[in-house]
Amino acid sequence: MSKSSLAYAQDFLDFVNNSPSPFHAVEESKKKLEGAGFVEIKEKESWAGLIKQNGKYFFTRNKSSIIAFAVGGKFVQGNGVSIVGAHTDSPCLKMKPISKKEKEGYLQVGVQTYGGGLWHTWFDRDLSVAGRVMVANEDGSYQSRLVRIARPILRVPNLAIHLDRGSGENFTLNKETHLTPVLATAAKALNSKAVESQGSDEMSKHHSVLIELLAKELGVSGEKIQDFELCLYDTQPSAIGGAMDEFIFSPRLDNLLMSHCSIDALINSLESLSEDANIRMVTLFDHEEIGSQSAYGANSHLLEATLRRLQSGENTTGFEESIHKSFMISADMAHAVHPNYPEKHEENHRPAMHKGLVIKVNANQRYATTSATSLAIKALAKSHHIPLQEFVVRNDMGCGSTIGPILSAKLGMRTIDVGAPQLSMHSIREMCGTEDVKQSIQLFTAFFEEYQQLDSKIMVD
Repeated sequence: MSKSSLAYAQDFLDFVNNSPSPFHAVEESKKKLEGAGFVEIKEKESWAGLIKQNGKYFFTRNKSSIIAFAVGGKFVQGNGVSIVGAHTDSPCLKMKPISKKEKEGYLQVGVQTYGGGLWHTWFDRDLSVAGRVMVANEDGSYQSRLVRIARPILRVPNLAIHLDRGSGENFTLNKETHLTPVLATAAKALNSKAVESQGSDEMSKHHSVLIELLAKELGVSGEKIQDFELCLYDTQPSAIGGAMDEFIFSPRLDNLLMSHCSIDALINSLESLSEDANIRMVTLFDHEEIGSQSAYGANSHLLEATLRRLQSGENTTGFEESIHKSFMISADMAHAVHPNYPEKHEENHRPAMHKGLVIKVNANQRYATTSATSLAIKALAKSHHIPLQEFVVRNDMGCGSTIGPILSAKLGMRTIDVGAPQLSMHSIREMCGTEDVKQSIQLFTAFFEEYQQLDSKIMVD
């Protein structure tokens, strides 16, 4: 690969800056795939006679999850699938179905907390909204459309320290009452051209000034807006930082970095597709941050249904045979050791930035890594001189989890959990190393290109 680490990092910045919501992340992924010759297909339509050797395809579910796959030139029914899985969602504030609030002369927007965010980091940030809007068309049909208001329109202001002297030492918040962002002042809104009849009856549950902003962004009248799913996001763009340009400062590193790297690796691997006997696949799920229990999450039938369709044919056990020839990399960000809190890491497992992807291990199966799956990735990394690290959580601390154990258990598929190391996970602004983007893409690309041949050399069952 000829590009520099900074060039890889800048590509990611473009992706994450254009992806303020899971819907936008899927749309950006679609653009990348279409630019590489992938063809969009639909789950609700027949795939009979459609999927062919050397073909490249993708589909979306709910516009917030996406599966892309490229069929090896030597693939036959019963062969394996080489999968990298990640997720499109991140902790954020989401607008309530009835968001209209007014207090002390301020118009405010009611929000829900989504996932396990570091909510104190959302105070005093320049916020806006992005997501999906359902719009009524003139012919009586309805359309899902993306929306993003690019300028800051919302803010969750901190209370002055003079009014709470203890807050400088012991900051606490009530998620229901203290996280409500300010949209406008009531007096200014009354003097504006926005009126309560601006939106549809359904949209009377929200401030008319907000409906007007959304309608203007979409180029429709307010009464055409029927419903929406909007998340708040920080309008400050991602940036490369550090004295030596060694860091990425960005929202949503968890897990848009791994989503970006998996899509790029799949595309980068296409030159050797004709020699592969496997299918190469990327699965980006929604709702990982809240347990994956949804029709669009990893704990749905989404992946299994896809794999079964790809193995349908005369061989009645093709799916079952394929599962035991397949391999999944569950790619989700990892915890880099924190210089101010090194005691939070086990002394022999302290991942650092720029030193490669982290293999995550947990004896209680919070991660799906085994010695056999770890060996496969270590062999690939070694042959390409790509560094790797290992992580286990301290015995006296809780451990997060990923889509890895969920899918491994549902499918019986060999799985490994890996991720690039980062700091400030689940903050509104996170931090990782620029080198880790390139190293992640290199490893995933090697996996797509070489796993099928490597698998024949690893004997377990």
